[in-house]
Amino acid sequence: MFRPLLAAAHDGPWEPVTDGESEASVFRSGDGSRKALYAKCVPAASTSSLEEERDRVEWLGGQGIPGPRVLDWLVTQDAACLVTSAVRGIPGDQVTAPELRAAWERIADAVRLLHDVPVRACPFDRDLTRMFATARDVVARGAVSPEFLPEEQRRTPPDELLARLVPQVEQRLAQEAAEAVVCHGDLCLPNIVLDPESLDVAGFIDLGRLGRADPYADIALLLANSRETWADDRQAYAADDAFAERYGIALDRDREAFYLHLDPLTWG
Repeated sequence: MFRPLLAAAHDGPWEPVTDGESEASVFRSGDGSRKALYAKCVPAASTSSLEEERDRVEWLGGQGIPGPRVLDWLVTQDAACLVTSAVRGIPGDQVTAPELRAAWERIADAVRLLHDVPVRACPFDRDLTRMFATARDVVARGAVSPEFLPEEQRRTPPDELLARLVPQVEQRLAQEAAEAVVCHGDLCLPNIVLDPESLDVAGFIDLGRLGRADPYADIALLLANSRETWADDRQAYAADDAFAERYGIALDRDREAFYLHLDPLTWG
């Protein structure tokens, strides 16, 4: 299905990218003849969602935030393909704990830079009203992926997990209205690419959920995901504190937990 699109985008070989959790088929140009390319391909039924990601990549690239560039957009009756430049470097989940700690303040600076993009200029929504509606739909369809849930929640019915969040929604909506920023939307370490030598942030990738939202929608995911790298709880708590100090907030753990528990219910 995707072979004609890939051939039209680049006449060299393409290699499938098997890591990551995207439902799209992702390929990387592999002949070394020019700068690497990535192609994300979807069936025709998913064209609109890939088009939304294309628009987000293009928009963010104009805001001074490092990331991929849109190089081509190909559509047929059967499929669509987004071709972007590669962000050269190593994903943040593939470095050691000492390397991540060395990069940690730079990651906080990069997140702060993203969140400082003028929110009124952002044409994309990822607000709580929209995400909670998505969660209701995913839960109603029985489409929640258990592996996305915190381990202690995997034996709890998803509708009960969602119900636990309902009493907080009004408060979280008020916080979002007062403090909304431009969020990445899936700010986990695999989506933060680091320069392997300097450990500076080379760019953010996988921007399909970018939009206006509460900053904790990003912060909660990043802090939770980084705990898979830290050696123990002591390192994790120290890293959380270091991030908060560098970013410029006092961590609200209840707010963090709300977004951490909502996010797994929105994938499906």
